[in-house]
Amino acid sequence: MKSTSGDGVRAVERALDIMKAFSVNDHELSAAQLLQRVNLSRPTLYRLLQTLVQSGFVVSVGEPQKFRLGPAVGQLTHVWSSGLNVSAVGQPIMQRVWESTQETVALFVPQGNMRLCIAELPSPQALSFKRGVGYQDRIVLGASGQVILAHANTSIEAIERYAEGLALDPIRFAQELRHIRKRGYATSKNALIEGAVAIAAPFFNSHGQVAGSIAVFGPGARLKEVKVRQFGAILVKEAAALSQALGQA
Repeated sequence: MKSTSGDGVRAVERALDIMKAFSVNDHELSAAQLLQRVNLSRPTLYRLLQTLVQSGFVVSVGEPQKFRLGPAVGQLTHVWSSGLNVSAVGQPIMQRVWESTQETVALFVPQGNMRLCIAELPSPQALSFKRGVGYQDRIVLGASGQVILAHANTSIEAIERYAEGLALDPIRFAQELRHIRKRGYATSKNALIEGAVAIAAPFFNSHGQVAGSIAVFGPGARLKEVKVRQFGAILVKEAAALSQALGQA
C-alpha cells in the first residue's frame, strides 16, 4: 500500500506558499494573480484555496472573486506576537554587534517620557561604560532615546512635555530628530556620562512602529568619528534584522 504522508507534506507546503503570496501591498489577489506567484496548476490551486477558506486561513471577497488572508491567520499572529520577548529575540543580534564592536551593547524600549534598558552585554575591555538592565532615563537624553523619538513622528508639543525642566530648545531638537531619521542612527557624546559616546539605531514591531533601539556605548578615546560611522552602519543592519525577527514585513 502506497504511503500518502509525502503527498500530505507537499499539500501543506503548497498551502503555505499560497498564504505567503500575500503581502502588505498585495493583500487581495485573484486566482490568476496567485497562479503567477505559486507553481501550481489551476485545479490544485482551487482545491487548496477551498480548504484554506473552509479553515478560515483565506477568505473569498468581491466580484470578480479575489482572496485574502482570513481571521485564522490573525489569531495565530496574535498568539505569536503575544509570546515574543524582545530581549530574548534580540540576544543573538546583540551578540553579533558585541563581537563586531567589543563595546557595551544594550536594548532599550520606550516607557512614556523615559526609555528603559531591557538587555545589556558589557564590553570586555577594561575602560568601558555600562548602565545595567532596568536602568532608565529621560528619552530626550542620549542617542538610544533620541533615535526612538526620531522614528515616532514626535510632535513639538510632545518634545516640550518630554523635555520639561531641561535646557532644551524644542525647535532645534525637532530638526536634529529629522537629521537622525534621515541618517538612520543617532549619536551622542557626554550626554549622560562624561567621556562616553553612544550610537543607536531603531527597531520596529510587526506594525512598522518603532519599538525601541539597539545601542553601543564606549569611551570617546576609542570611538572616534570613523568608528562611529562604522558602528552606525553595523547597528542599522542588525536593527533591521531584529525588526524582521519581530515580524516587520
